[in-house]
Amino acid sequence: MTTPLRIIFAGTPDFAASSLAALIKSEHQVIGAYTQPDRPAGRGRKLKASPVKSLALEHDIPVYQPQFLKGEAEQAELAALDADLIVVVAYGLLLPLAVLETPKHGCINVHASLLPRWRGAAPIHRSLLAGDTETGITIMQMDEGLDTGDMLYKNTCSILQDDTSGILHDRLAVIGATALIDTLKLIQSNQLSPIKQNSADACYAHKLTKQEGLIDWSNTASDIDRQVRGLSPWPIAYTAMGIDNLRILSASPQQEVTLTCEQPGTIIETQKDYITVACGQGTALNVSRLQLPGGKPLATKDVLNSRKELFSQGVQLGI
Repeated sequence: MTTPLRIIFAGTPDFAASSLAALIKSEHQVIGAYTQPDRPAGRGRKLKASPVKSLALEHDIPVYQPQFLKGEAEQAELAALDADLIVVVAYGLLLPLAVLETPKHGCINVHASLLPRWRGAAPIHRSLLAGDTETGITIMQMDEGLDTGDMLYKNTCSILQDDTSGILHDRLAVIGATALIDTLKLIQSNQLSPIKQNSADACYAHKLTKQEGLIDWSNTASDIDRQVRGLSPWPIAYTAMGIDNLRILSASPQQEVTLTCEQPGTIIETQKDYITVACGQGTALNVSRLQLPGGKPLATKDVLNSRKELFSQGVQLGI
């Protein structure tokens, strides 16, 4: 019979809350939750608790929100909890060596890529933008590097043709929670077989910027489709439309099309449910959902019912 682990959980967003929820339902004891300090949010800029904090408080788990973990007082407070293991999921703070070495089993991380493929802050988005066909979860033994620790457990999933970053995020959150519980069983039974990463295969998943949403219509329709899906629900792909920006929320490459003379960014066709825009290398993109400047996200067919003149054949986007 195995002994339940005393676990400190460190995480902040919804993705992390999925793993915390799995721990709460498990046999293990979550003795404390570390999360980022409350941040201003919404129009009123009121302080808002993170999803991890909210979930922890619902289950009477003590919450700790230090600005950093480099100080002796913060490290002593953590050590006093006497944890067997620290589980880290999208926490947002670096753990110094003193913290990494505090628990009996060290610190493990639930990372949303098949390491070493995407290390860094935005692995889900980068996998879509790069056109990867699969991704997954890696449970990693943390060291002082950025996602460089030994791999303990992997679970793979396919990236589907219509996946957005939001859809893939939710799927990986569930897979990550399951993989975490499986890894804890291996820790309890002393059956882990750590595998070192090959850093030569690593890519860095940089944080996203709003500027990455600007569409270059000279790219192929497939490239732009990945951009639209990879940047949904944030920061959203967009194109210039006069002095304002038109946000492209959903689109797909048009099949079996060969254009030879249309300028990229030109609207070449308007159907009931979408508009077709010329792209690079003789390809075209069907835009099925968009957002006009100052307007709400709408299906293209609803926009065409009231503003069809904006999207007539020959209109040039991107200028």
